[in-house]
Amino acid sequence: MTHTLAQLRAGQLSGIARLDLADDLTQFPREIFDLADSLEILNLSGNQLEALPDDLHRLTRLRVLFCSDNRFTELPECLGRCAALTMIGFKANRIERVTAAALPPLLRWLILTDNRIRQLPDELGQRPHLQKLMLAGNRLQQLPASLRQCHRLELLRIAANQLVELPQWLLELPSLSWLAYAGNPLEAQAEAAALSTTAPIDWSQLSLRHTLGEGASGVIHQASWQPPGEEARDVAVKMYKGQMTSDGSPLHEMHACITAGRHPNLIEVLGQVSGHPEEQAGLVMALIEPSYRNLAGLPSLASCSRDVYADGLRLSLPVAMGIAGGIASVAAHLHRQGITHGDLYGHNILCNDRGDCLLGDFGAASFHATTDTVQTRALQRIEVRAFGILLGELLARIEPGPDASDLQLLKDLQARCCQPQVLARPGFEEIGALLSRFAAMGPPTL
Repeated sequence: MTHTLAQLRAGQLSGIARLDLADDLTQFPREIFDLADSLEILNLSGNQLEALPDDLHRLTRLRVLFCSDNRFTELPECLGRCAALTMIGFKANRIERVTAAALPPLLRWLILTDNRIRQLPDELGQRPHLQKLMLAGNRLQQLPASLRQCHRLELLRIAANQLVELPQWLLELPSLSWLAYAGNPLEAQAEAAALSTTAPIDWSQLSLRHTLGEGASGVIHQASWQPPGEEARDVAVKMYKGQMTSDGSPLHEMHACITAGRHPNLIEVLGQVSGHPEEQAGLVMALIEPSYRNLAGLPSLASCSRDVYADGLRLSLPVAMGIAGGIASVAAHLHRQGITHGDLYGHNILCNDRGDCLLGDFGAASFHATTDTVQTRALQRIEVRAFGILLGELLARIEPGPDASDLQLLKDLQARCCQPQVLARPGFEEIGALLSRFAAMGPPTL
């Protein structure tokens, strides 16, 4: 819930652990310090703040701080003195300057998306707990070489910057699993011809109905499409917002969806919206059956880079392997097209009770060369680690029944996918073959 300044000043919020305060603030309310004994999460996003108090460290229990959509021009150095602070979010400000003094010692999750940052301090690599780093939509020309020391770093968003290369040390980070770098000069863009092969669908042929879902990059509607001379059909239409997201540019997402082409485990793209009265970009896609649902929920503040699954979720072995096999197959397909998904997670997988699955959300997708190079293999094997994490989550939720020996091949595969030596991991072609071999072995539960 959103709190008010009046509630805070009246003492009505005493003892709360989380404060969400969006009240057109221009100054930090000193009354927040009255909550020091309990306050752990402070959300001051959507105000007009330009600074934080030097004595912010008095909030000794503060673990999470959000100050997105404000007017900061530098990351406040008072943050570095907050001993318990692990997560910082300053998306969509005007930040140009980030100093070492602004980085708290226990920093685990840093969001600086959509600012004006040209350089990051080398001391960023001296934060050993760093697990999630979101820097899309800035002006970075290089990353601090010290990040090679961040062996726990799993998710990195550097899309829409000015990077001209991916350093070799980045491709060797042992835990990196989710990488987005689209919209930089370094990116090997797919040929523009891919866009021209997608049929335009005139806006006048579409009638939007109710909203099916909304994400950072756009809104998905159920719609009716009336092609000339044909019967109307139900479709899904995603209209892109055009704003920078934590993953990168929504237009890069649209490009990746089109370039991905067709595969049984992808949502079919029917065409690109043309003739919108406000020139808004959009895609027309096949409508998914209502029997499909998200495999998992988004990571929480506590889980950081791990999905949250429903309590008590159990999967039969055939269903779990259906999901794993489908995702391995579509990932291999994407890699052949020169695309890394960048966000291979359970929360981006739709599945039904039979284990049929669809991989969605290309917001973090990036392009790489289709030739077999050391860099290409490394980028693909980074994504293999994400699959290994997913496979482990599936194995952990298989309902009782299979003998441990029946699952050993899968456990061995999961370990290989997650091993720290990036290039020693199997590719998705090999993973798919191993999963097919497991199915052919015919353990009793299959």
